[in-house]
Amino acid sequence: MKKLALWALSLFFMFCPGNLLAASYPETGFLVLAPDRGFLGNSELEVLFTEFEKEYPAALVYVGQGHGGPDRDYAPYIDAALARLQNNGAERVVAIPLFLSGVDPALVLARQWVAEKAGGRLSVRWAEPMAASHLTAQVFLDRARQLSGDPENERLILLGMGPVDETSEQAMRAELQPVLQYATDRLPFREAELVLYYGNGANAELRERKEREADRKIFEMTAKKGHTLLIPFVMAAKYSHQMSVSYWLTRKFGEYDLTVVPEEIVPHPNVLHWLRKTANRFTAPAPSQVGVVVMPHGAQKPYNDAIEKVIEPLKSRYRVEIAYGMADALILQDAVAKLEREGIRKIVVVRMYSLENQFKDKIDYLLGFSTQPPRQRPGATPPPQVRSGAVFASFGGYEEDALICEILRERVMSISRDPRRERVLLVAHGARDDKKDAEWKAIMQKHADYIQQHAQVPFREVRGLTVREDWPDKKEGALKNIRTLIEEGSASGRTLIISNRLYGSGRYDEFFNGLVYEMNREGLAPHPNLTRWLEQGIEATLGKGFGEDP
Repeated sequence: MKKLALWALSLFFMFCPGNLLAASYPETGFLVLAPDRGFLGNSELEVLFTEFEKEYPAALVYVGQGHGGPDRDYAPYIDAALARLQNNGAERVVAIPLFLSGVDPALVLARQWVAEKAGGRLSVRWAEPMAASHLTAQVFLDRARQLSGDPENERLILLGMGPVDETSEQAMRAELQPVLQYATDRLPFREAELVLYYGNGANAELRERKEREADRKIFEMTAKKGHTLLIPFVMAAKYSHQMSVSYWLTRKFGEYDLTVVPEEIVPHPNVLHWLRKTANRFTAPAPSQVGVVVMPHGAQKPYNDAIEKVIEPLKSRYRVEIAYGMADALILQDAVAKLEREGIRKIVVVRMYSLENQFKDKIDYLLGFSTQPPRQRPGATPPPQVRSGAVFASFGGYEEDALICEILRERVMSISRDPRRERVLLVAHGARDDKKDAEWKAIMQKHADYIQQHAQVPFREVRGLTVREDWPDKKEGALKNIRTLIEEGSASGRTLIISNRLYGSGRYDEFFNGLVYEMNREGLAPHPNLTRWLEQGIEATLGKGFGEDP
């Protein structure tokens, strides 16, 4: 029944027109709420929004804190924007807060106004504010890189604005501290500090006291040895070039050894990526908007050609890019960018490695599923995360699928002559970690059991083994064990070695030099079952969705 459902889903994605698929969900409109920054600041946001609304049904509304009485009432703008979205066919609205912090006072008021004006006429869902995304942290990192010349002898200050009391201050610190940490994990600054100025909504006496405290921290940083960089990571008022936060800070601290980074959060390409990704999380894709990135290990041309034969049949159904390498961040970024330029919004990333957990931590991090960088050498810089507006889903681990059993059985039968006298050794690469290597051999033993169960005449023995070839301290013992088994098997019959690799046999002839055996050197690819594994994995992933709430 499950296979039938997947088959039906695959036909639906193959032949269903994009507009029909989209129509199966309520039409979604996007209400982009942004801080009212004044003429120049709003002009920057309008450039951004103009690009966004080319692709998504959306309305932009500026909101402020409403100081000054009814002439500063932003609720009517929200009412008009909701009406415009509804008149254009929206049955529900996703509110996207183009605010850094969820506790920004203007955003808190905007939530109330949206609830009041939407009433019972529209369903409203709220997306997260910007600080929750790695794309936003990358903006801060770029600002730091922009002026940093020698981070080991520099200090870094992230300046935020907006809290109105101790509660909102603690909440904003919790949101922004990971942003600062993101930069310091990648640039070895001598010291880094998060400093907050209170917003206009705070009690005047409290605001002045907190500003003095913040100034004192900045003065202390600049008084120490080494240059200091101050990054105003805000979307504050920007009425003109001289009526802006950056200009004000430059004049305020002009006598100190301090450089104020002139750019705030916008303009920056990641903000548009963030808007697109947020919208894509709340929409069901048309078939033409779904792409696939396959990530195999890759090697020289014969290896790569074999893999591409496996992948080629998929191209009649999906837009496919191949990202060779051991989860290479830059190659993955290039593949994703190619798909996005063609209008792809949702991407299935296939970890085409032996086991499900191989490179999973790293790829999860690269795609933004995880905030925890993968384990790496001490002092190494975390790899760059993908910058993209697409939404991702991922799967991997071909060797854990039963389809591989049949490939290996075929490889065995191609060289078998007298199973009763034959010892069959399935030989794979293996892992450094003893526990992971044992798990790999346990999976291979399932393949060995399948081969034995489906043999017309039972083999003398079928066993799965690993050579652990990349780690000399592990390889010595592994090869000694395999060589002993080959010698024993050949003394009383035949030893058959099956290269349990994605392609070819690697250095196996070198490892087993001087011994008597017969080897199938093909590896797993190319074979139709690998193509079936890809097809079934993609279909199952599409069936689960991309974590969206359509």
